[in-house]
Amino acid sequence: MPKRSRVVSTSAERVFAVLADGWSYASWVVGASHIRDVDDSWPDAGARIRHQVGPWPLHIKGMTSVHAVVPGRMLELHARAWPLGEAKVRLDLEPVDAATRVTLSYELIAGVGRLMPHLVQSVLLGPRSLEMLRRLEDLAVRRRAPAVR
Repeated sequence: MPKRSRVVSTSAERVFAVLADGWSYASWVVGASHIRDVDDSWPDAGARIRHQVGPWPLHIKGMTSVHAVVPGRMLELHARAWPLGEAKVRLDLEPVDAATRVTLSYELIAGVGRLMPHLVQSVLLGPRSLEMLRRLEDLAVRRRAPAVR
C-alpha cells in the first residue's frame, strides 16, 4: 500500500477525535464535497458515512464504511465512489513525545484505479494524501471543544 506520514503537533486523542466525527470527513478528505448522512455508531466497525465526491454539479454519491478501528490508534476505512472505484484506507496514529505520527495508507481495490501499479498510485495520489494529512492536522490542532449549553 502506498503510505504517507506526518508528525502533527497534538495528541493522538485529538487526532482521533476528528476521525471519530463523521461530519468532519469532508473537511479533511480531499475530493469529498458534502456529507449526506453519518451513522450514529460512527466510527464503530460497520458504520457508514454517505457523502458526495467532486464539484457541483458533477457530484458522485459515495459511501465510506469502517472496516476496523482501535480507538485512539487506528481507523481502517472502505471508501466507494462509483464509477470512480473503491479504496481501502488506513490511518495509524503513533504517539511521538507530545505529538503524533499519522500514517495514511491506501490501496485502490476496485475500478480503473486498481489496474495501476502501486508505484503509479503512490506518485499520482501522494500529493492528495499529504494534503489530507495537513487538513487533518489543522482540524486536530485548532479545533475547539464544543460549547456546553
